[in-house]
Parts: sequence; structure tokens; C-alpha cells
Amino acid sequence: MVTAAVNPFLEGNYAPVREEITADNLKIIGELPPDLSGMFVRNGPNPQWQPKGQYHWFDGDGMLHGVRISNGKASYRNRYVRTKGWQIEHQEGKAIWSGLLEPPQMDNPHGAYKNVANTALVWHAGKFLALWEGGAPHSIKLPELDTFGEYNYNGKLQSAFTAHPKVDALTGEMMFFGYSFAPPFLHYSIVSAEGELLKTVPIELPMGVMMHDFAITSNYTIFMDLPLTFNPIRMQKGEPAMMFEKDRASRFGIVPRHGDNSNIRWFEAPACFVWHTLNAYEEGDEVVLVACRMNSTNVLATNSEQRDAQGDIPLLHSWRFNMKDGSVREERLDDAPTEFPRVNDSFLGQPTRYGYAGKMGQGSMPSFEGVIKYDLHSGKSQTHEFGKGRYGGEAVFAPRGSKEDEGWVITFVYDSNEDTSELVIVDAQDMTSQPVARVLIPQRVPYGFHGDWVSEEKLQNLQ
Repeated sequence: MVTAAVNPFLEGNYAPVREEITADNLKIIGELPPDLSGMFVRNGPNPQWQPKGQYHWFDGDGMLHGVRISNGKASYRNRYVRTKGWQIEHQEGKAIWSGLLEPPQMDNPHGAYKNVANTALVWHAGKFLALWEGGAPHSIKLPELDTFGEYNYNGKLQSAFTAHPKVDALTGEMMFFGYSFAPPFLHYSIVSAEGELLKTVPIELPMGVMMHDFAITSNYTIFMDLPLTFNPIRMQKGEPAMMFEKDRASRFGIVPRHGDNSNIRWFEAPACFVWHTLNAYEEGDEVVLVACRMNSTNVLATNSEQRDAQGDIPLLHSWRFNMKDGSVREERLDDAPTEFPRVNDSFLGQPTRYGYAGKMGQGSMPSFEGVIKYDLHSGKSQTHEFGKGRYGGEAVFAPRGSKEDEGWVITFVYDSNEDTSELVIVDAQDMTSQPVARVLIPQRVPYGFHGDWVSEEKLQNLQ
């Protein structure tokens, strides 16, 4: 008897939850800090219907999971992002679009692809946006998690919108980019502190590449032209349209924040891929970038046989680009596999001492066994372990005071022993101790992507 292959992204804690609930007065183990007030929200893929064709983790409809914390109490709610695609499929009662592992649906009357709004979140200028790098962001109402709809900056949005925009806490500006597989391959945009899209300029690339993240400093923006390339000629030959070209160098483009293609400087380094950057900053004549680097990647891998066991391992690295002599120095900072790196966002683009990243497990599927706090000055680190059979997500920093590591590290944790989920809150200055609080969630929270901490002040100023 032949059985159908099991899709690992539809099993265990990757499996979707389809009920939207609201729950107040959640049980808490420990005690919520009295000065922690706001809302933790995390985005992630959660297919509304049984997927059409082969399913990849990146394909699922966006679902927001939010925990509101106030006056020592916590409440939870989860809501789908009501994208146009979600609404069409909701009316049809089935999946209309296939995903990344299937050919583009050029004959689909609703469009060849669906903006799933499932990847990340950002608060800026009174707006809270759910993000997906292939299309426009969606504006979200807080704390309800209701969807207002697509947000296009009064019609000024000219490109896709990265899942990882960067907000400069000092100037209030937000930088973002949109990549494409057709010329021009890259657009770079700046939004003012008041929320006005000020400018969009094309950045020249030799060919289309997947560019998931980028970085900013006080004066520069850094783009990564890495060799995960898109080539339609390969597709015509029956080969993958998207492929990692190990013989092609990695290029890092550094442009003045308000510059354009005429004053970008490109630096070359050995072939690699970077999903996520930790931070970047300026130090003397150098621009320093810190990120999780892999020797190669297979973005469409769904099982261990397809993954490059040696190259597909993210390790924290730094690059130093000398703006005076044009040299590049690349250095590995840790031997432990880590991903989803974050800093205290109040210091984004500035010299930072501390960073936080998920400690990856030993299996073939992406999961985090703990959170590593890096001291980039001393080279030391501390790890908060979730415990046996417990796996977490991206660790988001919620500030408490003016010091860089004064605050809490927050993430959802899934307990595979009990098939339950909770919100874990750790003192960032005491990482190896037990969590200060564990908020028990009344339903399972599937593994997801990126989250955000929205302070009480921001909640009150949401437009």
C-alpha cells in the first residue's frame, strides 16, 4: 500500500489552528511585571483551507496572535489577516491559489499569486502593519487585531514592501525596499516620521535575487545582493527558476540614507546567504554589519534530504566594510546555529553591545530550543533554555528603561509534551534564570515568523 507523503509544515505545531478566539484573565505562572504594559503580537502562516498542491511553510494565510498585558493581567486573541485573497477563498470555501512549490497560476482570474500578509509586523507613525515581501502591507487595528485593508501611502507605494522595514528611533524615519524578479530589480523608499512616503528610487542589480532583509546605520542603508538568484531561462530548461549560485560572489551595497543608485558603493565577499540581520552601525571608517550567515540555502526545501546539511546552517557573523580603502573583513562570531536575531529596537542602526537570537535545535525543521543573548563587546553569551520538549519563536525585546539591555525578552513557547502554548517573559539582564512570568494560552499557537512589542503609549496613539 502506497501512502501519501506527509508534509511536515502541516503537522505537529506547524499545523494550523482555524478557530479565532478571545480570552481574558489568563492564568499566569509567576508574576507579570507591574511596569510591563502593552501588546505582544506575532505573525505567521496559517492556511485557512486544505492547501492546493504542494504546500510550503511560507504559503499559509497570515494569522496574528496577540497577548495584551496591562495592570498585571493578560488577555489573548488570534485573528486572520483579512487579505483580499483570504476573503475570496473564504467565500469559495476552498483554496484558490497554490504556493511557492507550484508553477505560477497565470490563468487564475483573481491573479497569479496571493498576498498572504503572513511574515512580520511594524508599528510606525501611528500605523500597525502586517507585512509580506511580495506585495503591499495591511493596516491592522489594535488591540482588536481587525484588518483595515491594504495600505499604500495614499497611492505613493510603487513597489512591493519588505517584511523587514527599519525604523530609526532617533529620527523617526522608516526605510524599506521592494525586490522584483523583473527590472528594475530593487526599489528603495523612505517614509518620514509623520508617515509620508518621501521618495522611492531604483537600485541597479545585475539580475533578480531574493532579498529578504537589509540594514541601516545612522547615515547609511545596506543592501545584500546575494547569489540566491531568479533566472527564467533555467525554468525554461526544466531547472529551478530560483537557485543558489555558489560560484557567484555576495555583494553588499552601501548607500547614503537619502542617496540613490548614483552614490551606492558595492563590496564583494564570499558566496553566502543571509535571511536576517541583527544590526548595523558605523565605527570610524567602517560600516559594521552583524547577521546570521549561511554558506548556501535551499529556500524551497521541505525535508532533510533536500537541505544542505553543511551549508544551510546560520551562524552569527560580522562584516566590516571600510568606506575609506574599500576592504571587507568577515568574521564568524559564534559556532552555535542561530536565527531570527533581534536587538532593542530603540538602538537600531546605532552601535549595540547586545543581541538576541533563537538557539536552533538539532532536527531538520526550524525550531528554537532557547534564546541566546550575545555580548558583542566581550564575545560572551548567555542562553535561556526553554526546557526539554519546549520550543520557542523569535525573541522580541520590550524595553523597561534607557539602558540597552534593560527590559524583557518575550516569545511564544510550545510545549510538545503537553501540546500547549504560552507566552514566556524573561528578564533580559538575567537570561539564565526562570522566566519572570509565563502566560498560559488557551489554545495552541503554531510556529510562526516575526513579532513586535507595541507599548502602551503606541497603543494609545494608533491611528
